[in-house]
Amino acid sequence: MNNKVLDCIALTLAIIGAVNWGLIGFFSFDLVALIFGNMSWISRVIYALVGISGLYLLSFYLYVGGPERSHQEVR
Repeated sequence: MNNKVLDCIALTLAIIGAVNWGLIGFFSFDLVALIFGNMSWISRVIYALVGISGLYLLSFYLYVGGPERSHQEVR
């Protein structure tokens, strides 16, 4: 996880996706569809990027324990 810019972009996209899903769950309101159209090509790209970001962020579980824990696991 040495690429801080990619980490920040992925985290931002995941937060946007989480907020959008929260709006859908609580209010049946899809903000991405409102702004970019219902399943238009741009909204599909946004949904895909949010999904890819979520998959990328799964790798953060390897680093949850910090540097001390990752060194212990290598030994």
